[in-house]
Amino acid sequence: MAEDTGQERTQEATPHRKQQAREKGQVASSRELNTMLVMLISGMAVLLLGPGAIDDMLELIGRHLDISRQVIFDPMAMPRQFESAMLEALWILAPFFIIVVIAAVAGPILMGSVVLSPESIAFKWEKIDPIKGLKRIFAWRGLMELVKALVKFILIASVAIAFLYVQADTYLGLGGEPVMQAIPHAGYLLIGAFLIIGSALILIAAVDVPFQIWDHHRQLKMTFQEVKDENKDTEGNPDVRGRARRMQREMAQHRMMAAVPEADVVVTNPSHFSVALKYDPKNMGAPVLVAKGADLIAMQIRTVARENNVILVQAPPLARALFHTTELEQEIPSGLYLAVAQVLAYVFQLRRDRKGYTTREHKMNDLPIPDDFKFD
Repeated sequence: MAEDTGQERTQEATPHRKQQAREKGQVASSRELNTMLVMLISGMAVLLLGPGAIDDMLELIGRHLDISRQVIFDPMAMPRQFESAMLEALWILAPFFIIVVIAAVAGPILMGSVVLSPESIAFKWEKIDPIKGLKRIFAWRGLMELVKALVKFILIASVAIAFLYVQADTYLGLGGEPVMQAIPHAGYLLIGAFLIIGSALILIAAVDVPFQIWDHHRQLKMTFQEVKDENKDTEGNPDVRGRARRMQREMAQHRMMAAVPEADVVVTNPSHFSVALKYDPKNMGAPVLVAKGADLIAMQIRTVARENNVILVQAPPLARALFHTTELEQEIPSGLYLAVAQVLAYVFQLRRDRKGYTTREHKMNDLPIPDDFKFD
């Protein structure tokens, strides 16, 4: 998209974009971290498990090479003995193989890049296109990989040369040792060299891991148009959403107006707010706000209330407090219980005296409104 429109990828990737990338197998990964972990963990496994495994393998070889005359001339015995030897060898080497497998998957787990994506391993013609291959080689990322490979070669070669220089006398001295002593000694020297060279990769991995994470986020960045198109696809057209919201508001307003005739009182601030309350002592723990509105909607609430003989009470501080603190179909806050109780007592008294069914608004002043519920 950025190439087609000329826009730069400056927007952070959306969760949907990140999920799509994971499904395609596009995750941050570091081959240097994987190589370093495999070399170090494998070397330590050989160092710890090697002596015991070698003794077991020597014992296995000696035992299976000591073949009786009867077994030699039995055509079915040799395959069975070979199969038995292979199974025993696998059992001896199994701990080492398990450790190497764990080391191989440890890198992707640490990077959070373990993902099974059929799409990433599917055959694609562009993967064998030589022209696109050359473009990838000479692209910015390809040049970075080339520089990284050169740095890795120089670092590993330097460490290896330094190690050989320091251990030169020891290696030359192997020729003068007895064979049975020189073989394990040489093995320890090789494992030491293996671990030291693997340790050199720690420096490369320490640089490569942050770079791969940064580069992955950079590749996932989106243009402003891509973000806009994705929002349109996932959330729908803005015009359609706007119409849906208007319809929802209209339906909610219609339901609210239908609840006004059932209200016990409408508390008003004549110039701005109207709030309709209903209270049923048998079924409600506290009065419930069934309708509220400002300006034109407030006027509509008052009109519906008059048409249905619902008593209107002018109490501006209480109307503002109820409007700002209580949502539809919710009970009023406890801080307004006393003020609302006085209003309802007044309304119920008017009903009993048959004096409340007039179009005029009754006024109530000096209601006990807490300071926390006073709004201008």
